[in-house]
Amino acid sequence: MISLNTKIQAFFSKAFNLPVLKKSRLQWIDYLKGIAIFLVVYRHTLIGIERSGLKIPEIAFKANMVFFSFRMPLFFMLSGIFITGSLKKRNLKQFISTKFENLFYPFLIWAFIQISLQILLADFTNTGRKPFDYIRLLYDPHKIDHFWYLPALFNTTVIYALFKYKTKIKNWQQILLGLILFFTAPYIQNLSVISDWMSFYIFFAIGDVISDFFFKETTQNFLKRSSSLLIVIPLFVVSQLYYLSNITVGEDYYANGFGLFQFLLIALSGCLTMFVIAFRLQTLNILSFLRVIGYHSLYIYVMHVMVAAFVRIIMTKLFHIYNPMVLLILGTFFAVIIPVIIYNFFIYKSFGWFLFSYHKDKQYPKTQNKVASTVAI
Repeated sequence: MISLNTKIQAFFSKAFNLPVLKKSRLQWIDYLKGIAIFLVVYRHTLIGIERSGLKIPEIAFKANMVFFSFRMPLFFMLSGIFITGSLKKRNLKQFISTKFENLFYPFLIWAFIQISLQILLADFTNTGRKPFDYIRLLYDPHKIDHFWYLPALFNTTVIYALFKYKTKIKNWQQILLGLILFFTAPYIQNLSVISDWMSFYIFFAIGDVISDFFFKETTQNFLKRSSSLLIVIPLFVVSQLYYLSNITVGEDYYANGFGLFQFLLIALSGCLTMFVIAFRLQTLNILSFLRVIGYHSLYIYVMHVMVAAFVRIIMTKLFHIYNPMVLLILGTFFAVIIPVIIYNFFIYKSFGWFLFSYHKDKQYPKTQNKVASTVAI
């Protein structure tokens, strides 16, 4: 007879796909994705609570602004690091097809699901969604909560690959192009399907440019050292203090005269710090739950806003809990773990296969490995 303890262990192993910890993978990638997706969930849980009319302590907003300064640049830089390797494995047509399936297809499916739920449950949500938002999704996705990132990464990746593959553009030219796009993007924000990828092209290009240097043993040994952490942390703290002192909490980075060039430097400082932290975690082999979260980051990303909203509604309407910090902690926690459980129990090798792929016979390990190497979430 199977003991209760064994059953519990089996449940957690399946629910969180714990065998992933034994797979041969670049652990620092999963650590980075785990950190980044946690910060994304924190931000959107915070926004949901704010929209519900509850007063949130300023410290929570300041923490969000710190995370904001490097979180999205980190996503794009991490994806850029692997583009050259991806292009070597397949031709351009296969590359774009893979990106469409891994990025754009989940975006269409899950954005449709979320908008539909927000319309159907309008009495309980705070978004004010209308049927027109289905169309807006295609030209102004930044107005549809968090879903702008997937088409932005898809567009960035494809456009970068076209330049790299077709024109044989040099690395310094990609950086120059990225800078031009970065400083131009704020002028066309009303068309976010274009301005979003323009804003982050530079970080994707930097990722590709540093990839050869980054994977050298000497570079990675430097990133693993505890002394490296002692170097980057003061730089990170100083840059963030400057950032917070020159921007109004809740505003975008280009507001109130805060310059794009300063933001670029602060973002790069934050990305470097996260890389060092990820390598230190790998070296020490601690906080393995971040690797599990990072491994499932795509699934967390597309579901977390719906889960956070559901948790907030249950806590306030059913249990009458209105403390914003309690809601923030519980909302962030459940919005991270519930999507992982949903995926592993109800989507992986089950009836929900079409929610992430239009290939029914695509196997879980292959999908996950592909996502890990090409998607920064």
